[in-house]
Amino acid sequence: MTQDVLDHCKPFSCGEEDLDDFFANNAIAYEREMMGKTYCWVLREDITTIVGMVTLANAGIHTTHMQNHPRRKLNDHIAYSKQGRTYPAVLIGRLGVSEDFQGSRYRIGAQIMDFIKDWFKSYDNKTGCRFLLVDAVNNKHAIDYYERNGFRPLFPRIEDEKTFYNIPVSEELRTRMYYFDLL
Repeated sequence: MTQDVLDHCKPFSCGEEDLDDFFANNAIAYEREMMGKTYCWVLREDITTIVGMVTLANAGIHTTHMQNHPRRKLNDHIAYSKQGRTYPAVLIGRLGVSEDFQGSRYRIGAQIMDFIKDWFKSYDNKTGCRFLLVDAVNNKHAIDYYERNGFRPLFPRIEDEKTFYNIPVSEELRTRMYYFDLL
């Protein structure tokens, strides 16, 4: 996605005010600061209609201060000689599907996720990442979407995640960290 694309396309709305604002007003600056790169999908028959957007960034899963259970869960799938403190990952920072194309009829969200998985599994995987990460909004709709697409919680319990990120027990956990193993 570029400013030129935004200028020539119809306004994009996924129905989430925060995401709409990010894609319209912050994604270009985010990229300029090299914090992430946003990609968009448009209709073949009308290239002014954006059906979905996603922002990706480099990340890592740092296991040094993790409790045993989540660390073992990750390490179980990695050859012992290759186990480390940090595993390379790509963060799905933002993802939105146009309100006009949401729902099981179109499956745009699933198609975008399949594209991302295939892109980073392919021979031309430019980052050499092993995992996809997402800090998913902690609501049923978002969590169900990522779980349907094969993502698993990095921390088995909300309490474990709060402890890891030093969030007080009484404070609500706004997001949950989920991962997908590309192998």
